[in-house]
Amino acid sequence: MRVLIVDDETLARSRLRRLLVEMTPAPSAVHEAANVPEALRALASAAELGQAFDVLLLDIHMPGPSGMDMARQLQALQPGPAVVFVTAHPEHALNAFEVNAADYLTKPVRRERLAAALHKVALVAQAQALRQTPAQPDPEPDADSLLITDRGRSERVRLADVLYFKSELKYVTVRTASHEYLWSGSLNDLETRFAKRYLRVHRNALVAPGAIRCLEKAYEVDDSDGWQLRLFGIADVLLVSRRQLPVVRALLANKSHLRASD
Repeated sequence: MRVLIVDDETLARSRLRRLLVEMTPAPSAVHEAANVPEALRALASAAELGQAFDVLLLDIHMPGPSGMDMARQLQALQPGPAVVFVTAHPEHALNAFEVNAADYLTKPVRRERLAAALHKVALVAQAQALRQTPAQPDPEPDADSLLITDRGRSERVRLADVLYFKSELKYVTVRTASHEYLWSGSLNDLETRFAKRYLRVHRNALVAPGAIRCLEKAYEVDDSDGWQLRLFGIADVLLVSRRQLPVVRALLANKSHLRASD
C-alpha cells in the first residue's frame, strides 16, 4: 500500500509516518505533502511513474485549499486514491462521507484506529478488484477445499486451515491463521456446503468449532448483552448473536465435540 500524508503541520506528518512504519505489515511507501497543491503535484507525478497512491491521510484545515476541497477534486478521478481524513475537528465528519471518504480519524490518532482504517481501505480495494474479474465457478467442487480467485490468480484453500468465514462488503472474508482472502460467494452457500464443518455464530459469520478458544463479554459493543468469541492463533474476535449464544455455550461445554472438530 502506498500512502500520501497531507498535513501542514510537520509534527503531525512525522507522527503519522512513525505509526505507519511501525505497522505490521508496513505500507510499501510513505510520502508527505504540506498542502493541497503540493499533494496534487505528488499524485500527478506518482501516476506518471505508474506508482499511484492507494490512500491519502488528509488533514482538513490547511492554508489555501482545504482537505475537503481536495477530496471533492479527487471524486472526478476514476479510479482515485482512497481518502482517510485525519483532523482535530470532529464536526466535519458528516461532510467527509458526502465526498466518499473511507474513514474519518480525529487527532491524536491511535495506532489501532489507523490500522483499522487502512485495513478497511485494503478490503474495499480487493472488493473492487474482484468486481473487475469475471466470476469463475468452481469447476470441481471439493468437500475439503475452496477455490478462491483474486486478480486473475486461482488458489485452493484447505478447509482444515480456515478458522472462520465472515460476510463483508458483499463478499466473504476467508480467514486462516496466516492469511485473509476475499471470496465472491455467499455465506449461506458456504453454510449449506460445509454445514458439518462450521457453526453459524452470527448472521455474518461461520466459525470452525475447533478454532474457538473462549466466549467472553463484548464490552465495546453498544448492546450490554453482547458476547464475542476469541480464536486460537489470531487476534480477531467474532460477535455471537443472542440467538446462537446457547448453541455456542453448549458447544464449549461439550469438550469431546471440540476434540472431534480439531
